[in-house]
Amino acid sequence: MLTQKQKNLLMFINERMQKDGVPPSFDEMKDALELKSKSGIHRLITALEERGFIRRLPHKARALEVLKLPESEIGNTGTGFKPQLLEGGLKEPEVEFIETAATPTTVPLLGKIAAGVPIEAINHHSGNIEVPAGMIAGGEHFALEVQGDSMIDAGIMDGDTVLIKRCNTAENGTIVVALVDREEATLKRLYKKGDTIELEAANDAYETRVFGPDRVDVQGRLVSLIRKF
Repeated sequence: MLTQKQKNLLMFINERMQKDGVPPSFDEMKDALELKSKSGIHRLITALEERGFIRRLPHKARALEVLKLPESEIGNTGTGFKPQLLEGGLKEPEVEFIETAATPTTVPLLGKIAAGVPIEAINHHSGNIEVPAGMIAGGEHFALEVQGDSMIDAGIMDGDTVLIKRCNTAENGTIVVALVDREEATLKRLYKKGDTIELEAANDAYETRVFGPDRVDVQGRLVSLIRKF
């Protein structure tokens, strides 16, 4: 059963694809549903995917496939429903959800990490978690529990557990665990520009923070996440 907003978004996406052959942008979706922010659209897209109405296509940036419509709408779409490939206008999650039957591996859980205003630096081992072996490969890894909503447009929600590969350098655009002034840890996208380092959120409600190169230490980069429903 879909909520009214979920149904409205699904029908809006499908109708635009049927009519124009091109998808609506995130802003167009937001305006069509009269929402205040694009983060609301992200949550609706996630809900539709979880319920099997749409599917994000792996290894294809910003792509969706409409799999089905609500039963009440079948037959009301003109020439009949056909699954549509949605290209562009939608941010694909930065993380990949992997299902595997391989033997689980154990990684240390090092507490919580802020995806918002930085919290105190991670400095304790709070236990271990088992993860599918296919979610990590090579190198040292650790897990952190996410607090905050500043990375929701990258598919990272409050309460998620992120898996981090330990490293001290990262390419521009990588989502990293950054230690600021050796006191505060945060999960952000990293950009190096000249003599500055920018830590960018994936939520329009948060400003990009800019630091000198000696104030930020990379602790690791995001490789995957685990979400409990």
